[in-house]
Amino acid sequence: MLNERLKTILDSLDSWEFPAPVEDMPHGDMPGDKVLISDALIPHAQTLFRLLVKEMYETDDEKYVIAIFGGSGSGKSVTTALLTYYFNEAGIRTYALSGDNYPRRIPEYNDAERISIFRSEGLKGLVKENLYSKDVQNILSDLWKKETDSDPKEAEAYPWLAVYQKYGREGLRGYLGEDKEQDYEQINEILRSFKQGDEKIWLKRMGRTEDARWYDEVDFSDTDVLLLEWTHSGAEQVENVDISICLRSTPEETKAYRLFRARDGKADSAFVTMVLEIEQEKLDRRMESADIILAKDGKVLRP
Repeated sequence: MLNERLKTILDSLDSWEFPAPVEDMPHGDMPGDKVLISDALIPHAQTLFRLLVKEMYETDDEKYVIAIFGGSGSGKSVTTALLTYYFNEAGIRTYALSGDNYPRRIPEYNDAERISIFRSEGLKGLVKENLYSKDVQNILSDLWKKETDSDPKEAEAYPWLAVYQKYGREGLRGYLGEDKEQDYEQINEILRSFKQGDEKIWLKRMGRTEDARWYDEVDFSDTDVLLLEWTHSGAEQVENVDISICLRSTPEETKAYRLFRARDGKADSAFVTMVLEIEQEKLDRRMESADIILAKDGKVLRP
């Protein structure tokens, strides 16, 4: 029984000896992702492990879905890898599911869709506010080529651009992290199947090119815990989550991490800054319903 194992851990939790990280420890199932364990995050993961064991024991369920969310650079991947490792070593079979496999478009196409929505809604806003003209369009065309139409500094020279940016931003707000961008239905089906005890579940794999899409059948017959690691796992659309954890970070920390990762050559652009600000607004709202909140310095803000 899972609860008996949790009770054994709980009885010795204060003196529990955590195993040292190993090179081949499991992590999220996003193709190509690598996890470099940071010594600074090890005590954070150990704090969460203790909190989770207590919460799970008190809940007394047979299977648990634990959602870990936060911005890029908040430590989601490393924390998830450590928790998966700790649980498995303690005899609680755990699988780490990466939500990054479930956007509706590969990164290249999703980035293009975001820009298209921003520009389309910005143009509609100019027309609605009677600010559109051929001269405005010519200026916009130049700004599009320079990819600076989302930069607030450009509005100093072109006041109408502030209206364009306002409407474009609202258009993005209705897309980022919403059903149009993320396949919540498929995530929910997986979580529902796991909770009801399905032994085998087909899981999506998604790389960074259009032809890098496939499914793997994963055996969950002896799995006790499913860890969903994802920026959006705290979204209102995600169902069947037993415990949600928010790793709190700032937009500045997120941008610094993206620059460090260097996967996006435009990580410091005005458009990416806007995207991060909108995502942070949503994360802040979703954080209000999190069961556990952990600050960047490891301080437990909730419970």
